Amino acid sequence: MITDKKGDAAIPGIEQWANQIAKLTDQGVKASSSYYDADSNTYVLRLEKGRRVLLFRLSEAQIHTPQRETECEKTIKRKIRDLSS
Repeated sequence: MITDKKGDAAIPGIEQWANQIAKLTDQGVKASSSYYDADSNTYVLRLEKGRRVLLFRLSEAQIHTPQRETECEKTIKRKIRDLSS
């Protein structure tokens, strides 16, 4: 489980988690300005590298299910590679 907090309260923990992965994958990438979209029950993450920005979503189920953290980590690493290309 990435965080046990819900909604907007979960954002700082998700960004911290994403930045730890980004630091190990590509030091030039930073997660910031993320937000919770209540209409779709998803967390929108914003990855930045210089002038390049990539937005993607993770569902509440992905964020709050302990067994899916590995899946989320693979997703964010793939998005970081996409941003670097």
